[in-house]
Amino acid sequence: MTTTTLAVLVPLLPFLAAVAGLLLGRTGPGFVRPLAVLPTLASLVLACLVAAGQGGGRAIDAATGLTPTGSVPIELALHIDGFAALTAVLVALVATCVQIYSTGYLREDPRYPSYAALVSLFTSAMLLVVYSGDLMVLLVGWEIMGICSYFLVGHYWETPEARAASLKAFLVTKLGDVPFLIGLFALATDAGSFRVTKVLGAVASGGLDHPTLIALLLLAGVAGKSAQFPLHTWLPDAMAGPTPVSALIHAATMVAAGVYFIARLLPVFEASQAAMVVLAVMAAVTMTGSAVAALAQDDIKRVLAYSTIGQLGYMTGALAVGDRSAAVFHLLSHGAFKALLFLAAGVIIHASGTNSLAAMSRMRNLRDRIPDAYWTMTVALLALAAIPPFSGFFSKESVLGAAEHVVGGHTEHAPGAAGWTVLLAGLLTALLTAAYATRLWLLAFRGQGAEAPDHGRQPIAMNAVLWVLAVPSLALGGLAFRLLPDWFDGRDLTPTLTTSVLGTGVALVGGIVTYATWRHTTALAARVPLGAVAAHPEGDAGRVEAEAIAAHAPAYGDVAHAPDPADPGRLLLGPLHRPAAAGFHLDAVYTALFVRPVRAGASLVRFLDREVVDTYVRGAGALPRWLGAAARRAQTGNVQTYVSALLAGTVVLAVAAVLVATGA
Repeated sequence: MTTTTLAVLVPLLPFLAAVAGLLLGRTGPGFVRPLAVLPTLASLVLACLVAAGQGGGRAIDAATGLTPTGSVPIELALHIDGFAALTAVLVALVATCVQIYSTGYLREDPRYPSYAALVSLFTSAMLLVVYSGDLMVLLVGWEIMGICSYFLVGHYWETPEARAASLKAFLVTKLGDVPFLIGLFALATDAGSFRVTKVLGAVASGGLDHPTLIALLLLAGVAGKSAQFPLHTWLPDAMAGPTPVSALIHAATMVAAGVYFIARLLPVFEASQAAMVVLAVMAAVTMTGSAVAALAQDDIKRVLAYSTIGQLGYMTGALAVGDRSAAVFHLLSHGAFKALLFLAAGVIIHASGTNSLAAMSRMRNLRDRIPDAYWTMTVALLALAAIPPFSGFFSKESVLGAAEHVVGGHTEHAPGAAGWTVLLAGLLTALLTAAYATRLWLLAFRGQGAEAPDHGRQPIAMNAVLWVLAVPSLALGGLAFRLLPDWFDGRDLTPTLTTSVLGTGVALVGGIVTYATWRHTTALAARVPLGAVAAHPEGDAGRVEAEAIAAHAPAYGDVAHAPDPADPGRLLLGPLHRPAAAGFHLDAVYTALFVRPVRAGASLVRFLDREVVDTYVRGAGALPRWLGAAARRAQTGNVQTYVSALLAGTVVLAVAAVLVATGA
């Protein structure tokens, strides 16, 4: 069987599993779990075989005409280079782990069959995006992921939070998809084709007439899909869905699609210096703002959501300095440890027995109850904080090294301003990332909240998946920077001394300062009577003195529901804590700028339709009705009346005739 045939089967198998699951889910529940796991596992094996066949060498290209269009053709095309081959392995690996994990996590869920089928469809769509060599076919997978995210985020549709989150995710991403579609059409018009290879050929020959406009239009879609500023607000709310869905979206599918798209078409963006600067600024604002917001969140899944936004900012930052090797390297590394973080968080939630106990301020004594999650999450958090020798250190260092390379003037692909922007923002984010990672670990496993009831041990499938993902989180970086250059354009990914020292140094500072702050706040909280241990979430975020804590205690009727007074994030952020916890009120800004005007416009249209348009419609119907009523009154059925009317009419006509004759 050829590599091309194997590549076709990689997205096809999960698609067939999704169709079978939707058709047979209710009639044959015994087939649901095998249909969910086995096709995805087979897809993983095939993706590995495709990667081995591609071998980091020449790209595999194959195409067949889909349908005549009369202008720019659309083709079913494959374009599998080293980036695509390894990204597909990541997608299939994470999807397989999520499906296996879900068999335990959602084993009592009555809607598990539809859930599993949608996860398979989601996986198939992302694999189509990865392997597709035609931009319109890629768009099909792009949009299927959007609708799958709507259904999966809203899986718990009984709750208003899930309904609102699913709708918000769909609308915000569609807001970016509209200019994205226009950009694709403009790109194909300039290049004369939707084929990726022909588009890149047109760029190389200077065939793009509007590179800046095209790049900015495409960036809007990327910002929506990959949750970059200013279209990132949907991702934290999407945590209302099942935790395995969060792992899939954040690690290997939807949000990774935008980064992968830019990496595949990076020369298009490099053709415009303005677009590269815009990309760098977007990355810098995204990574720093999301890191600050993560440091203020209490819900463990929202911390990880903002963390994902920030790490995606690193990837777009690497692309902004013209290094797609570093971007995809961090994409692979992040996919492993972020999937592990979310699935470990799922174990924590499962042990607590309810999603509502995802608040870190209410966690206590979890280390001994869930040792598998404790150790594997520790590995993942060290990778997230970029502490050597964990994988996140090597991939994040490659991003900082690429930015430093541009600052030194060693490349013409990106302006120096982009390099400085990404480097400084990356170092600041490294400090903040280590801080919120340390805070998460301390509050989750050494917190002083109310101890939740023990719901027993987790299913073996859930814990086994954690250890599977812990391996690449620990070992991927050290192996990858030596092996990946053969797959990634030959770019050297070896850590450089300057950025390694700076990055690791600020990460250690962030972790140590957070730990010292936690010790300080814990000591203060210990001196407050138990009934007064409550810090008002809307109060002065920078004060954790015992008197302030006690003063705000009446705001809570139950100490178990109060935020942890030992939360170091409040002291570290000070007055910035309150706006950061609310996502800097961007949702309120968008509501004022867009939602309310749209609603006001809709109300005006409804008023005009009801009071103006409907008035004319009702009038047009009323006039014939009145005329008919008048004619009906004349039809009395009385012959004498008819004769009298006839005579009267005759007299009137005769008089009129005489008058006319006399006048003549």
